[in-house]
Amino acid sequence: QVQFVESGGDLVQPGGSLRLSCAISGSVLDYTCIGWFRQAPGKEREGISCIGAADGRKHYAQSVKGRFTVSRDNAKNTVDLQMNSLKPEDTAVYHCATIIIPDGSSWFFGSWGQGTQVTVSS
Repeated sequence: QVQFVESGGDLVQPGGSLRLSCAISGSVLDYTCIGWFRQAPGKEREGISCIGAADGRKHYAQSVKGRFTVSRDNAKNTVDLQMNSLKPEDTAVYHCATIIIPDGSSWFFGSWGQGTQVTVSS
């Protein structure tokens, strides 16, 4: 069973940057994507970015495209999320997860970690 431990969340001013990291233990099925979703209080989970476990293909939600970059270090078994030009609406708990996007637009989440809090505020 795969497990995730996220780190890197913090309080940052609008326009600032953060880098989240996810340490992965266990095996991930080749057909899945590994990445991140976020959840703000009172809102549904929003898939934001992932990287294909087998092909390394990257996926981004429209809300973060051009600002966030996902990367994977196979040697360290980590997945990172570099977040630039942060906005107050990016405030949420960010979770690392296994993700499936069967139709290219709907995101489904399998296993995920406890999450790390990102707060964007002046």
